Amino acid sequence: MNQKVLKKTNRHIIKKTTIILLFFIFVFQHNKAQEIYDLSRCITTSLEQNYAVKIVRNQEEIAENNVTRGNAGYLPTITTTNRYGANLTTTTQNMNDGSERVSSGIYNTTGSAGLNFNMTIFDGFNVKTSYQKLNELKKMGELNTQMSIENLVAQIAAEYYYYIQQINYFKNMEYAVSLSRERARIDEERYLLGASSKLELLQSIVYLNADSSNLARQNEAILESEIRLKKLMAVENLEELIGVKDSSIIFNPDLVYNELLDATMNFNTGLQIARKNQTISELDYKIIASRAYPYLYLSSGYTYTYRGYGTGSISDYGTLAISNQQSRAFNYGLNLSMDIFDGNNRRREKANAQIDVKNKVIQLREVEQDIKAELLTVYYAYENNLRLVQMEEQNLEVARENLEIALERYKLGSLSGIELREVQKSLLDAEQRLISIKYQTKLAEISLLQISGKIMDYA
Repeated sequence: MNQKVLKKTNRHIIKKTTIILLFFIFVFQHNKAQEIYDLSRCITTSLEQNYAVKIVRNQEEIAENNVTRGNAGYLPTITTTNRYGANLTTTTQNMNDGSERVSSGIYNTTGSAGLNFNMTIFDGFNVKTSYQKLNELKKMGELNTQMSIENLVAQIAAEYYYYIQQINYFKNMEYAVSLSRERARIDEERYLLGASSKLELLQSIVYLNADSSNLARQNEAILESEIRLKKLMAVENLEELIGVKDSSIIFNPDLVYNELLDATMNFNTGLQIARKNQTISELDYKIIASRAYPYLYLSSGYTYTYRGYGTGSISDYGTLAISNQQSRAFNYGLNLSMDIFDGNNRRREKANAQIDVKNKVIQLREVEQDIKAELLTVYYAYENNLRLVQMEEQNLEVARENLEIALERYKLGSLSGIELREVQKSLLDAEQRLISIKYQTKLAEISLLQISGKIMDYA
């Protein structure tokens, strides 16, 4: 009777654990059944919708809009000034003979219209240099956009393969649960036959519950990675479930250091930005130096003036005033100016500009060294990871074979439950290490391609 009750109780525990397990498997499979994304689609979606990319592209557009000949000073300026006014005047005049003359309610009007033209003919090459600087700033904006896009693509690729890593972890833990369930079934049958103790059965159930709990937590890790991936893509509805097309992490084992180094020196975006900074600092120095030259400006203008005099106005001869007066004037001229002494400010600014150019040269060398060092460091890690992948694949084969032998021995009763658990854990750890090292190898590949300016190959 006790055996029947125990059998019913144990089966209830195992059934309950299985139901929980099936629930999480259903959730996982449900996720997979949703909208499917491959890496290329993830990248395309993020480049279209990511908020940071939209902002940096707008900033690039501002820099592009600033590149005009007018902004540099090549084009003339034309302005117009217009005015209309009036006044109401009352005048009292006291005469020598004691009489008084009063003029009241005299309404006078005035109006003027002017057109002014100004143009720089020569200002010490400042205009030409300023135009060059605007073009360089435009290119700098393009490089900043390119760097933001490359960083985003690298983030997307890393998160995409991290998501696959978590899925593979889930499958590995799912296999561990199936092994624990099989062990619990074997222990239950052995206990009912009197071939093992109740302790062995309860311990198997504890292991099954622990593995099921780990599986549940792993499903949470998958969902967290999915949310981060959707956030990078700026998906409007973060609650929408998605899946990925790839099921394993495939990496390129044939990257060559010398080829990567050549590409880095030519295409690395950070290096190109450092070079642009040096060019812009040299142009700033030329702009300051141009103030030593004379400045030649052309100016001209046309003015029309109208004055209307109210009734009752008096002329100098005591007769009635003029009714209105109009005048037209055209003027032009050349203005030549030159700074003779400005308190040595220009000399100070030139000296500081020269120092800034030297700093930019030093910074360029520093950036080159940092990038080379980063490339070499990551490449060493990449090579080491390739060796570790081969080693862990061999370890995994050995662990699988070891588990098969251990299960047969356990069924025959020649292996303890603790020893079987250790063999099972060894297999789980070997699988986990292989998944992890594959992901680390992929991360190294992503970093190498980003440093060498080839990250857009993923797009």
